[in-house]
Amino acid sequence: MWLLSVGHGSRQALVVAGPHANEPVGGATVLRLAERALADPGLTEDADATWNLLLCLDPDGLRRNEGWLTGPYTLGRHFRNFFRPGFLEQPEWLPDGAAGATLPETRALLDIQDELRPFLQCSLHGVDVGGGFVELTHDLPGLAQRLARTAARLGIPRELGAYDALYWPGLGAAVYRIPPPRRAGLAAAITEAAVESTWYHPHRHGTVTAVVEAPMWGVTAVADGSPPADRDAVLRSVSRTLRHDTATLRGLLARLRPHLAAVPDAARLLAPVDDYALVCPGLADAWDPDTGDGAAHHLPALTTAHLAALRISGRRLALRTAGLLHQLVRATGHDPVGALPELDLLIDEWCADYRDGWGARWIPVARQAEYQARVVLSAFELALRHPPARTPAGEPERGSGAAVP
Repeated sequence: MWLLSVGHGSRQALVVAGPHANEPVGGATVLRLAERALADPGLTEDADATWNLLLCLDPDGLRRNEGWLTGPYTLGRHFRNFFRPGFLEQPEWLPDGAAGATLPETRALLDIQDELRPFLQCSLHGVDVGGGFVELTHDLPGLAQRLARTAARLGIPRELGAYDALYWPGLGAAVYRIPPPRRAGLAAAITEAAVESTWYHPHRHGTVTAVVEAPMWGVTAVADGSPPADRDAVLRSVSRTLRHDTATLRGLLARLRPHLAAVPDAARLLAPVDDYALVCPGLADAWDPDTGDGAAHHLPALTTAHLAALRISGRRLALRTAGLLHQLVRATGHDPVGALPELDLLIDEWCADYRDGWGARWIPVARQAEYQARVVLSAFELALRHPPARTPAGEPERGSGAAVP
């Protein structure tokens, strides 16, 4: 892991690229930020600031995505070569708290957070299909307006009802407040980001963390904040589709699993598959207005953008699972259960739904990186103006409590 520092100021900014293995845009963004910081004394000397740029938090995971990173950039190529580790191997999460963190990448990030005590931390993420948005541990007044201008200039749709922040408070259009962490089970942690994380670890130092999401394939519908015509009908459709797709993929997994004992490193691919199989039924129930526990009645007020994000997210879970199963079959070398034709058909059909049904369009890498860099620079300027109060060491921040019902 490499850390590039630019400037000699006393105020430390930390930017973390590549926290998720399948979200590579941050690597291009941090190099762009380094060039800006070198060229503009207003970002270093005049601001008494040092930029600390972590070039990639999960380099081992990123290497597993090399099958699609060099292009051509098609949805089918992306999902057939997609990799993201299981939840317990994702370096930003602290399900056992900071003291219990064992991944070396996580420990390195925690150490640098405690050493630098940054006034701003930006975690650079990517949305495969959808739009751009920001999640904040503290409000940065004015960020939503700057985000809107940047997105409009670069043709990036803003995600006005992000699935990641479904139950979180809004701080403006496409800007969401990350609730303080709470103890939760693994399923809740995977779907809600409800556990402790390196986003919140440095808050006692007065750090504001901005999670900056940039889309690879943009979808216009995620920016539609209008009221939906028939909320419940869409929710029923999303839930029904997710249950059907999950059952299909579970059946394929059951046929395939007995043949994976001899596949090198099969456990790394199976971990995220098992994570998705764990959470999908609960998500389908949570979104279904007809479930017996009435979970969907606890959903927030939903716009057309929210419903678009839920439909895209349900399909995303299925596509990622199918892509990982496709890689597992290929790793056996001989397709022992004849699963490849079925998986190819599913992946092609679901990618066509994104492309033709949702109008998903590829956003060039340079435009993704420029968008993300401009949002980071806006957060930098606003965090200098609006520093949050420091929390005494060992004292939890007061917040909104649980992120979801």
